[in-house]
Amino acid sequence: MARKKKTASFVLTLKLDTEKHQSDIMNKRFEVSRRIYNACLGEIVKRYKHLVRSRAYKTALKEYRSVRNEISEIASKHPKKNMPTAVKDKLKILKKRKKELSRTLSDLRLSHGVSEYQLHAFVGPMNRYFGKNTDSNTAQKLATRAYQALEKVMFSDGEYVHFKEFGGLNSVEGKTNRSGIRFKENAVHWNGLEIPVMIRKNDLYAQEALSRSRVKYCRIVRRFVKNKYAFYVQLVMEGAAPLKRNPDGTVRRTYGSGRVGIDPSLQSIAVVSDTKVSLVELAPFVDSMDQKIRRIQRYLDRSRRATNPDFFNADGTVKRGRHRWVCSNGYMRAFFELKELKRKKRMVLRQEHNILANEILALGTEIYVEKMDFKALAKRARDTEISETTGRYKRKKRFGKSIGTKAPAQFLTILDQKLQAIGKEILYINTYTFKASQYDHVTDTYTKKSLSQRWTSVGDLRVQRDLYSAFLIMNSHENLQHTDRDRCFDTFEHFLAKHDQEIERLRKTEDLKLFSSFGVDRTA
Repeated sequence: MARKKKTASFVLTLKLDTEKHQSDIMNKRFEVSRRIYNACLGEIVKRYKHLVRSRAYKTALKEYRSVRNEISEIASKHPKKNMPTAVKDKLKILKKRKKELSRTLSDLRLSHGVSEYQLHAFVGPMNRYFGKNTDSNTAQKLATRAYQALEKVMFSDGEYVHFKEFGGLNSVEGKTNRSGIRFKENAVHWNGLEIPVMIRKNDLYAQEALSRSRVKYCRIVRRFVKNKYAFYVQLVMEGAAPLKRNPDGTVRRTYGSGRVGIDPSLQSIAVVSDTKVSLVELAPFVDSMDQKIRRIQRYLDRSRRATNPDFFNADGTVKRGRHRWVCSNGYMRAFFELKELKRKKRMVLRQEHNILANEILALGTEIYVEKMDFKALAKRARDTEISETTGRYKRKKRFGKSIGTKAPAQFLTILDQKLQAIGKEILYINTYTFKASQYDHVTDTYTKKSLSQRWTSVGDLRVQRDLYSAFLIMNSHENLQHTDRDRCFDTFEHFLAKHDQEIERLRKTEDLKLFSSFGVDRTA
C-alpha cells in the first residue's frame, strides 16, 4: 500500500456550543477513552517486557549498540573527505551489519507483537464493547498514542511510560474527516452527537480558513475553565494558515524585509536586525503567576499531610501502597483554583510569545537562529561530581525550572508557524561549526568563554555577549556553517551604535527586570 503524501497543515481551534446533557456524554466518552488508552499501554508494555527478556533480542541489541558506537567513533576520528581507503571499507561493512541487525530487531519486535498495527488489532474487540461511546478510528488513534509512549522508551531517552489518571486524558482525535469524529456544516458529529461550533461574525480568520482549506481530521479538546469543563474542536486543516486581517479586509500585520539574528537563551532573547538591537525577557508577566502557583501548591501539600497523617513515613515521604486520600473542602477549592491559574498561565505565556514573534517579524522575515536542545538542558545531570572548591557534591539540577517557566522552545515554534504562513521558515545555523559565542570577527579567532562571562572583547571594544552572538548569527553565510566576515565588517559600526543605545536603555529603565545573564549593572 502506497504511503500517504504529507502536506502542510495548520490548526483552527473553535469552541463547541455544548448543552448540559452533551457535556455529560462527552465527559463519559473521555473517561472511556482514558481506560482504552491505559489498557493499550498496559498491553504493549507487557509485550515489550517479554521481548527484552528474550535471549535473541538481548544478543542482537548488544551487538547493534556496539556496531553503532564503533561507527560513531570512526566518524569522529576520520573526516569524511580525507578518510583512508581501509577505514572506508571497514565503515561500509559496519553500516551493512548495522542495517542487518536493525532488521533482525524489527522482526523480533513483530514476533512479540510490539508494533503499532498489532496494537490496533488488540483494541478492535475493546472498541466493539464501548461502541456507543467511541468509534474504531478514535480507538486506533488511542492505541497509536500508547505505542508512541513506548517508542520513547525503546528508541529515545525516555525511562518509563505514564498511565493516565482519572481526568488525565483531555483530547481525542480521529484519522479522517469521513468517519468517526467529523466536522461538517459548522458542527461536530460523533456517534449520534451533533454539536455546533461557535464562530463570531467578525472572525475573518476562521471564515477564510474554512472556506479555502480542507479538513484533514478533527481533535476534540477538553479544558477546565472556571470550575467546569469547556470543549473545543481543533480542525487540522490542509495548507498554510491564512493571514489575520482587519475588519476592512486588509492584512493586520506588517512584515519587514531584512535579516534578523536571534540568540535564544533560557529566560531571555537577543535580537539584532538592520534597524533594531534588543535584549528582552521572555514572557515577563508569568513570573507573578508562578509565585501564586507555588503558594497554592505548598498549601495543598500541608492540607494533604494534615488530613492523611497515616499515609506518610517519619521522614515525610509517602508510604508505599495504594491509599484512599481524604481531601478537605478547602483542599478542593484550592485544587480547582490551581487548575484555573495554570490554565491562565498557559494562555498568558502563549499570548506574550505571539506578541514578541510579531515584533520580530516586523523587523524582517529572513530569520537566523542558533538551535538549542532545550530538552537536554532541562534534564538532570547523569554523573555525580564533587566540587573542587567546597568538597561537596554538585547538584544535578540544571535548567528545568527556567525552561518550564519561560518555554523558549514554544516561542521558536510559534515564530516558525508565523513564517510558514507566508511561505518561509526559520534558518537554523550549524551550532557546532558556527560557534557564535566564541568567535571574534576582527581577529578571526575562536576563544572559549565561561558561562558567567557576559561581555566579550571584539578587537579593542567590549560588547554584550548575547547581542554580539545575535549579530554574528544575523550575518550568517548562506551555507549556515559560519558567519560571513565581510558582511560583519560592513555592518559592525551600525550594530555598535544600536548596541550602546540598548545597553543604556536597560540601565536607565528602573522598573525593568535585569537577569544576571544580561551582565548589565545599573550602578555602573
